Amino acid sequence: MSAFLTATLYKFVNLPDFAGLQAPLLACCQANSVKGTILLAEEGINGTIAGTPEQVYQVLAWLRRDSRLADLVHKESSASQQPFYRIKVRLKQEIVSMGVPGIDPTQIVGQYVKSADWNTLLSDPDVVVIDVRNDYEVEIGTFKGAINPNTKSFSELPDWLRQAAVLRQKPKIAMFCTGGIRCEKSTAFLRQEGFEQVYHLEGGILSYLETVPEAASLWEGECFVFDERVSVGHRLQPGQYQLCRACRRPISPAAKASELFVPGVSCPDCYGRNTAAKQQALAERQRQVELAHARNQAHVGAVFTPKTPPMPPKFEYPILYSFRRCPYAMRSRLALAVSGQVCELREVALRDKPQAMLAASPKGTVPVLIDREGNVLDESLDIMRWALEQHDPAGWLVPEQGSLDQMLTLIAQFDQGFKYHLDRYKYAVRYPGVEAQVHRAEGAVYLEQLNAQLRTTTYLFGNQAALADMAIAPFVRQFALADSDWFSQQPWPNLQVWLAEWLNSNLYSRIMQKYPQWMPNQPGVIFPSIVHK
Repeated sequence: MSAFLTATLYKFVNLPDFAGLQAPLLACCQANSVKGTILLAEEGINGTIAGTPEQVYQVLAWLRRDSRLADLVHKESSASQQPFYRIKVRLKQEIVSMGVPGIDPTQIVGQYVKSADWNTLLSDPDVVVIDVRNDYEVEIGTFKGAINPNTKSFSELPDWLRQAAVLRQKPKIAMFCTGGIRCEKSTAFLRQEGFEQVYHLEGGILSYLETVPEAASLWEGECFVFDERVSVGHRLQPGQYQLCRACRRPISPAAKASELFVPGVSCPDCYGRNTAAKQQALAERQRQVELAHARNQAHVGAVFTPKTPPMPPKFEYPILYSFRRCPYAMRSRLALAVSGQVCELREVALRDKPQAMLAASPKGTVPVLIDREGNVLDESLDIMRWALEQHDPAGWLVPEQGSLDQMLTLIAQFDQGFKYHLDRYKYAVRYPGVEAQVHRAEGAVYLEQLNAQLRTTTYLFGNQAALADMAIAPFVRQFALADSDWFSQQPWPNLQVWLAEWLNSNLYSRIMQKYPQWMPNQPGVIFPSIVHK
């Protein structure tokens, strides 16, 4: 008998106060022993959670008490064991990251097609069928005749769609994904690009596999899912794939039989890609997993917050992995400095990331902070709030005007839309076919908003600096440096004064000190007191 219920859910809906929902939602999940991941953004909610049926239904009922989520739809499947290790409720720029500002599935989207009608659409000779999932998902299963864009991430799909000649060879386009959410955005994107006859599978592959008899199915293989089940088949029965803990890709029984498969260390797909140091770290992690299993202990998920084992006693301070010019790292250092939170700063080279940082945060981006208890924070805003919640002498979390939620909403707008255009303006050579001047103009729209907001106050939320100023300023600095002459000629006097005062401040000078690259087994630098250990 299945003891656990898994519920997948999403809804595109305007949630301007999404940041304020994080703490109470997390508390509700924890109180009901529900695990999984829920993403919150201004554009809505997306998640998969699991627990006993009663526990999951309690969380769903809590969500639906919000009138904006009253009609939240979820899909269910069952499992014999908990498919998640912990509960995470995260604030995001998007609930599914496409990276194209202005896409709103509540305003324009493709036509929904029920699972019962999907086979008929696929059999239409005038239809091009696109699998919008990532390449490793497509490898283990897809619909017969579907085109694989071979994307590594969903954010690569828009460029592929713009360039794909096959989309213009037939009048109709059908798209599908795991649960439907990626198709909401991909079909909305195509509609905005001018395509009219765009369709997508309502409820995604999971709905199709659950409701369409296997004998009538056009699905070939298994469907990858983002939990410990790894894959499912018809009737959503657990599949045969497992997860390579080194590269996080699905591995088949045949791959497990390969001599290149070493549990926790490598599989045929990732064998030989990691350095000797990384392989050693993976082997040690696997050893700890096996020890915990032998002792009947949980290796992952025993508690909700720690992501790494406790730091050895030799570390006196929290550790911050940072890169001097990275705007995300800059804003973390700003909060640490103003709060007086002392830490050991380890300056990294982005092309030579230390294994200790990757072991703490496999995503490999700065900043990464490990506190004294070994808990890992690898999102810059989380680090800022962590530091300021311990000591906020300048009142950054309590703006003179407005609220913390309003500041977080503005920050999210810049982290999402403005950052997208900033990257394609400043680093246009990294994006084939992108015109830098187009994205400069789009980014300027955000800066005009800031200039207007600064018309009557010195800072964004009053006459005292607050969290929003310090979280956004590093990115405005990058934009200005891309063409300083052009920036200085724009009719943004309020913004230009705001930025200049920040760049000339003592605080900015303190956090922009140069440090040598940190090397393993070497001491870091005490920050913010700037004294070598």
